[in-house]
Amino acid sequence: MAKKVIDLSSNISYLTYKQKTMHEDLLLILGLLLVVMLLVMLAQRIKIAYPIFLVLAGLGISLIPGVPVLKLDPEIIFLIFLPPLLYEAAWYTSWNDFWKWKRTIGLLAFGLVFLTSIVVAFASQALIPGFTLAMGFLLGGIVSPPDAIAATTVLKGLKVPKRTIAMLEGESLINDASSLIVFRFALAAVMTGVFSMQEATGQFFLVAGMGVVVGIAAAHIFYAIHRFLPTTPAIDAALTVMTPYILFLSAEYFHFSGVMAVVSGGLFMSFRSHEIFKTGTTRINMTGVWNTLIFVMNALVFVLIGLELPDIVDGLGETSVMDGIKYGLIISLIVIVVRMLWIYPVAHIPRWLSKKVRKDPSPGWKNPLIIGWAGMRGVVSLATALSIPVMMNEQSEFPHRNLIIFITFVVIFVTLVFQGLTLPLIIKLTKIGEIDNILPSHEQQASIQIRMDNLAVNLLNEKYQSNLETNSLVENFKNTIENDILQQQGHLESLEMCTNRRNDLNEYHEIMLDIFALQRKELFKIKRENQFSEDEVRKAESQLDLNELKITGTKHL
Repeated sequence: MAKKVIDLSSNISYLTYKQKTMHEDLLLILGLLLVVMLLVMLAQRIKIAYPIFLVLAGLGISLIPGVPVLKLDPEIIFLIFLPPLLYEAAWYTSWNDFWKWKRTIGLLAFGLVFLTSIVVAFASQALIPGFTLAMGFLLGGIVSPPDAIAATTVLKGLKVPKRTIAMLEGESLINDASSLIVFRFALAAVMTGVFSMQEATGQFFLVAGMGVVVGIAAAHIFYAIHRFLPTTPAIDAALTVMTPYILFLSAEYFHFSGVMAVVSGGLFMSFRSHEIFKTGTTRINMTGVWNTLIFVMNALVFVLIGLELPDIVDGLGETSVMDGIKYGLIISLIVIVVRMLWIYPVAHIPRWLSKKVRKDPSPGWKNPLIIGWAGMRGVVSLATALSIPVMMNEQSEFPHRNLIIFITFVVIFVTLVFQGLTLPLIIKLTKIGEIDNILPSHEQQASIQIRMDNLAVNLLNEKYQSNLETNSLVENFKNTIENDILQQQGHLESLEMCTNRRNDLNEYHEIMLDIFALQRKELFKIKRENQFSEDEVRKAESQLDLNELKITGTKHL
């Protein structure tokens, strides 16, 4: 009986080759991410929104000679990037603002997405040779949703109405879901060659509605885990990272909308977050984890498109690069014009038809202009385009896949760079102010703090009066709270007085921040002296963070 001979040397050589290739790919990705982060630092220094630099970096990477092409499974890209991006958007959406402006958000998130998809579908069918209507809807579903991260990053630090931010964030949350459902139906139509509007409409509501049901049901399970089991801050943070993936996969398993499951589950968990995340350590830890995760994912998506762009350009086939750019520019113009034409009727027609709507202050012409011009496309469009399968089946490639991805990149580039760079100028020229009667953020914070401190003082007086007399620590704590109440009341009074008093308040904040900075340096010296426990130094540093947050808020988290 012949024995099977195993060539160990060839196997070892193959494994060594694979290991070397993996190391090179990993080193390439890490190097590109480092470059992207350096660009983000530069963007912050010259005060330009970092998504603009990311899309420029993606383009620049594609032009570097000798950069290897990195090919990833499209389904993996969709699964890895979309759930956390959608969940994070849902988590930071204000439910009260979302519900207050639900009419406008709905008209933008559903009406505008469907209108944009329809116009892009027919325009691309007429414009691009060999493009079917189903492919047009596929492209329309990809480029129709604006990106909240891009818009809010560009608007950061600019004086825009709270209503504007609330509408843009709410729209982005829902339009991602509606556009991705359009994308999935169009993709099925291209793959099967069969499309029925009546059947698609019914399936849309079924798939979306049941996705919401699955999302809320699964979110209740995670709610119970966080609230009733003995979790730690690290476990809570890890669970929140797992949650969007489980919500998405659970819905997709039953052939419902994973996107709607993530969005609805994220809104539910966000609304109940005060019940399940009760410690400051947990919340600060989660904020750091999610800020890092979302930043890296945004950067990585543009790195991936940079690595794949040369292969995409080579795969354009009979379509030249100039033709691809021409198609992309025309589609970009269409999505911009359609949005601007839609936004003004949405803002004003409901006011003409309803007395209830007229009770809210009029948005005028400035607010719709800013919302319309803030329709920049970003990561969701890019990840969706990359998720188009390479093959229709074992024999044939997906038609025009590379052209669709190339057009998507052009649309993102035009809307991000052109609209992103001009949006601050438009805001400056229009001199838009707050539309609604809303207290400034610092006044709201001071008023909230006074209520919280008064509650603490009342509890001490009613329940712990004897402890106040016998325990100096409790008595000192009460005195500290009472002093804090006086300080916050003085803060509010100073805001109602002349500009000089406000300048005094700003000066006070600057002095306190300078003191905190000096204290941080002293903590660093203490740490190097090794005279105190590392844990105690960290506690002092955490307390310093909290003191600084009283002045800066959460903008640096």
